[in-house]
Amino acid sequence: MVNPVGMSSDHVQPAERPTGAAAPPSSRARDSTSPARGGEPMAGDSRPPVRAEPSAGAAVPSAGAGVPSAGAGVPSAGAGVPSAEAAVPPAGAGVPPAGVAVASAGAGVPAAGAARPPGGVGVPPGGAGVPLERAQTFPAGAETPFLELLARGASADAYEQPELLARAEGRPAEWIAALAHAKPLALRVRAELEGRRRREAELSALFETAHDLAGLRDLDAVLQAIVQRARSLLGTDVAYLSLNDPERGDTYMRVTEGSVAARFQQLRLGMGEGLGGLVAQTARPYVTDDYFKDDRFQHTLTIDAGVRDEGLVAILGVPLSLGHHVIGVLFAADRRARVFEREQIALLGSFAALAAAAIDTANLLAETRSALAGLERANEIIRDRSGVIERASDVHDRLAELVLRGGGVHDVAAAVSEILDGTVEFTEAAAAPARPVEASRAEGHAVRHEDDWIAAVAAGGELLGALVLHGQPGLDPVDQRTLERAAMVTSLLLLARRSAADAEQRVRGELLDDLLDARDRDPRLLRERAARLDADLDAVHVVLAARLEDAAAEVPGDAEQEADARRRLAAAASHLAATRHGLAAARDGGTVLLLPLGPGDTATAVARRAARHLGTAVHAPVTVGASAPAAELAARPDAVAAAYAEAGRCLDALRLLGRRGDGAAAEDFGFLGLLLAGDRDVPGFVDRTIGQVVDYDRRRGTELLRTLDAYFASGMSPARTKDALHVHVNTVAQRLERVGRLLGADWQSPARALEIQLALRLHRLSAPERP
Repeated sequence: MVNPVGMSSDHVQPAERPTGAAAPPSSRARDSTSPARGGEPMAGDSRPPVRAEPSAGAAVPSAGAGVPSAGAGVPSAGAGVPSAEAAVPPAGAGVPPAGVAVASAGAGVPAAGAARPPGGVGVPPGGAGVPLERAQTFPAGAETPFLELLARGASADAYEQPELLARAEGRPAEWIAALAHAKPLALRVRAELEGRRRREAELSALFETAHDLAGLRDLDAVLQAIVQRARSLLGTDVAYLSLNDPERGDTYMRVTEGSVAARFQQLRLGMGEGLGGLVAQTARPYVTDDYFKDDRFQHTLTIDAGVRDEGLVAILGVPLSLGHHVIGVLFAADRRARVFEREQIALLGSFAALAAAAIDTANLLAETRSALAGLERANEIIRDRSGVIERASDVHDRLAELVLRGGGVHDVAAAVSEILDGTVEFTEAAAAPARPVEASRAEGHAVRHEDDWIAAVAAGGELLGALVLHGQPGLDPVDQRTLERAAMVTSLLLLARRSAADAEQRVRGELLDDLLDARDRDPRLLRERAARLDADLDAVHVVLAARLEDAAAEVPGDAEQEADARRRLAAAASHLAATRHGLAAARDGGTVLLLPLGPGDTATAVARRAARHLGTAVHAPVTVGASAPAAELAARPDAVAAAYAEAGRCLDALRLLGRRGDGAAAEDFGFLGLLLAGDRDVPGFVDRTIGQVVDYDRRRGTELLRTLDAYFASGMSPARTKDALHVHVNTVAQRLERVGRLLGADWQSPARALEIQLALRLHRLSAPERP
């Protein structure tokens, strides 16, 4: 997984081993004469050090200590070699002369196979502490000051001191060259360690953020946590979050952290205004290191005044997106000029993605709580009234049981029918009598209509349908209240079912959008997401492009009716996809479906069934174009997009040909299918058109194809055909009669003749006859 700062975990490369250095052996014994140092490498070890603090009391050489001085004596045989942290003898006491970095053979150096000092310093056989080639180029111990700096976590400036001290003390050129070689390696190790620590801290903060957000249940608390964490992660002066207001068509400041200006906290931005408008409009992060000098976005007096009051200079904004829809912008800002690094922008973007998901979750939770609260209120009403008479108590118990066990609208109608000793039906709003239903919704009570009683099923001003009690003109007040309560419970069930359907439709649409747009998705993750929706992406599927041919959907000026028509089509398509183990999504003013192809089924049959089903569901003609069958959709990134393009061309062809409300695939358009199909299936067209004739010639050794070629080349004249083939005219007639039995009686009609001639030419081009 790529971490939020945009760098892989294997970015840090190990330090290079000097040329000629011996590779350390696999076993690492610790020298008992050298004090342990928390995993720090010993002098001479070129591997990256492990971050550790010096142990208490460990001797650390002072400036210039531990460095061999010119003219110092060579240690005698058997003298111990001090480790990186061992105490250093006084200047001139047993220190090798300048340029001598290795003790003589056998001088305190373990023989081959003996235990080595800590830190991983390799000791080759023969008694020499360091290979001869390395000893001549880099004196031993030159890297020790840098290892100590790494262990202390010193700043980058401190790494200049060892070389400066060596020059000041007049050390040999070999020693200074070794220090100059070791310094960039040590700085590289330090930079990599700092980068790892920084990325570890960022990932830890991001994971803590996800954990905190997952535990929140209140939207205000979610938004406050988002802004606080954003400010903490980037270390900015101010962080704030703006959300879109669909009702007013602008954005408003929902939460701020670190802000001191009241006018800034109350800002409302029009769509496309300011840096936030640019972020929301493009759905991409934008950063400015000087807000007032940046002319990439639209400045307004109101926004600039608020930003000036707050004293902001550098601002970073990232979108809060749900799918392709931007719901707000998350900002981090400083009151001084500042350049935001790419890693910081990516980190805030990752956090914004978590924030958007948390906001969506909180909104869904609020909706669920509202629906549950409504259900509880209905139960309380039933419970209060149930104490009046035993019959009302029975209604409450039975309706509550239906709801708790997941019963549907028709279950409620059946239960009320039994209680009222009549027939209760749920009727859609369009099918119910308009005037009694409107009266019932306005009054909030059941109303009589001829010999029936009607109770409107509504929620929040929206009419969902009606409960109709047949054959009970003399309904008493108690039974009337029973019918009204049943209508209330029905509305709650419909709302709950709609919420569940909307959630499933959104999930199915997101997966299909990913298949159409995000072609670099992991196939394994796509299969897992499809499996959770009871869909199998490895099966053979057909992509359908559907469009509603309703008059309301074709009126450009009536945006509300057009949106309502598209919603009805999307809902019907989602239901069809759920029942057929497929996927559906709204796209390009219509709907796209991905449906599995059953055994013995064809793309044409699937398209026509879908057109009939969707047209019946929305009570308007629906035109459906189908692609050719496609398989292994998760493993082939372009398969779904190409199939959707082919289905769209078939849909356009149907509408141009006046076949609105019908369904078809490319194979239904004859040779036009070659132009509509995404893969130009020439062999398939030839096989569908003259395949039986080709098979007959292959099996019988006849020349029906050659006769057909000559027949059309001779202007469909048998007399001229027999001259071209040098056969009798009766032979030509017999062959053409055989062709008619194979291709059908209408094979010489203009349309069929055109397709047959095209198929003959394509067959001749793809498989020319041998002389």
